Amino acid sequence: MDLEVGAILEGKVTGITKFGAFVTFPSGKSGLVHISEIAYPYVQNVSDHLAQGQTVKVKVIGIDENGRINLSIKKANEQPRPELRASQSPVRSQHAVKAAPVLAPAAQTEATAPSQEVSFEDKLRRFLQDSDSKMAGTKLYSDRRSGSRRRGK
Repeated sequence: MDLEVGAILEGKVTGITKFGAFVTFPSGKSGLVHISEIAYPYVQNVSDHLAQGQTVKVKVIGIDENGRINLSIKKANEQPRPELRASQSPVRSQHAVKAAPVLAPAAQTEATAPSQEVSFEDKLRRFLQDSDSKMAGTKLYSDRRSGSRRRGK
């Protein structure tokens, strides 16, 4: 059996550490499920979620240059994300800035195409742009509120 990234397999938990669990496949190869890849909620103790000898379904998420196999239980058991209905949409407070952040054309295509893999750098760049936009809006709002009342007095 040849392991490749993206393959979903079943294996047996052969070791538990504080940073994850080792899973061995019937072919004799083994890999590590990092603690962050065990379950969607925060995992503080691996033993609370897995037991030695337990059979688990895992997805191969990476194989490094040394041949180490990185596995994920939560990606093998992908949870569908619930769709937001109109009645569940977030409500803005009356003090929120009304202007929506303006996305560059490249950012709009990335945001509307979830099927493409987005790199960490792209996510970080988008986060910084959104954060700067929100901070500018908040500063503008607070300057308008405090400045107009204090200058007239």
